Amino acid sequence: MVSSGSAATGPHVLRRINATAVLNALRDARGHTATVSDLVVATGLSRPAVTRALTTLAEAGIAEYAGTTEHQIGRPAQRARFRAELGHVAGIDIGPHRVLVMIADLAGTVLAQRRATTPADPTGPHLAALLRTTLVRAAAEAGLAPTDLWSVAVGTPGIVDHDRREVVLAPSIPGWSSLPVIAELHDWLGCPVGLENDVNLAVLAERWRGEAGDNLLFVQWGERIGTGMVIDDKPYRGASSAAGELGFIDLVTDLDDEPQPPADGLGAFERLVGAGEIRRLGAQRCDSPLRDRLAASDDIAPLFDAAVAGDPAALSVVDTIATRFARGLAVQLLIMDPQRVVVGGSVSRAGDVLFDAVRRRLGRQVLVPVDLLVSALGAGNVALGAVRMALDQVEQRLTALL
Repeated sequence: MVSSGSAATGPHVLRRINATAVLNALRDARGHTATVSDLVVATGLSRPAVTRALTTLAEAGIAEYAGTTEHQIGRPAQRARFRAELGHVAGIDIGPHRVLVMIADLAGTVLAQRRATTPADPTGPHLAALLRTTLVRAAAEAGLAPTDLWSVAVGTPGIVDHDRREVVLAPSIPGWSSLPVIAELHDWLGCPVGLENDVNLAVLAERWRGEAGDNLLFVQWGERIGTGMVIDDKPYRGASSAAGELGFIDLVTDLDDEPQPPADGLGAFERLVGAGEIRRLGAQRCDSPLRDRLAASDDIAPLFDAAVAGDPAALSVVDTIATRFARGLAVQLLIMDPQRVVVGGSVSRAGDVLFDAVRRRLGRQVLVPVDLLVSALGAGNVALGAVRMALDQVEQRLTALL
């Protein structure tokens, strides 16, 4: 009789461990192709062990040999390829203003994406229905049925209970926290479905394809404002997954007065510097036709374009917002002391005209210089982070094939 200890350390277990290591190295390789020599260096395994692992992966249909490496002395080296087309995942960003769905292969290459604008004053049931419709359309664009997906991850505003896989507080979407969205998606799709706070997923995307460091403060700045933190290369969510709610810092209420709870779901800092306040200040201070454009649209880009062109009223709005934002951000910087600050979200598109002003003001309020960058990932960062989370959930299914 074989003991459980020997069963857990037998040759077949070692082969599976080696195959998993080679698979991970192959997926991480540039272009998801690599030679045996490349994989030996990446994994630290012997050449025969890597070759056996590639045979195992090929037999499981996960990898295949794909031509040779030319332009070298001696015999051309054969390249192995991760079969990213073997399965697909979906990353979903759902919020009070839009739903964005990305469909990606197992290498994380986005094959299709669909965006839908939410109706005015959306409720939880409205968003749940819109999520399903948008997912169906995005999957069809990628040539798939939703039930073909291997894994799905959903980014949501608010506080997420990871044990119950539920949203427990979402002030910006009435009724959203009471819905069993994840359970319903799992029953419909028949695959793993993950749930995470949207800003935490934006941080995950930044660590995957952005400019994160071991100690990062990521600020998602739009209508709402939230932050995600990475401390010593580990995401920090707090005891109740409520860490990083910068939007609720109160810089307005007199110190001797009792703060009032928000009546509109927005935190005190969000009402000071959120996209809605930027539009309001622009419409109040600027002359026509810029004032009319800001009053008629949710788009604040024309305000920053006018500031770049030297419009005095637009520059005064930028000055006000930069001063306020730097004051609130400094509070978190003094507590956390991050290596880097990255700003994403819709306001990040303002560019240097806003963020140079923010940097100047921060320099007077913090004790050490701050490396503040604008995210290069754009408005799809939450959905991209959800894709990364969905790929992480696929690991068990891939290793089960070995």
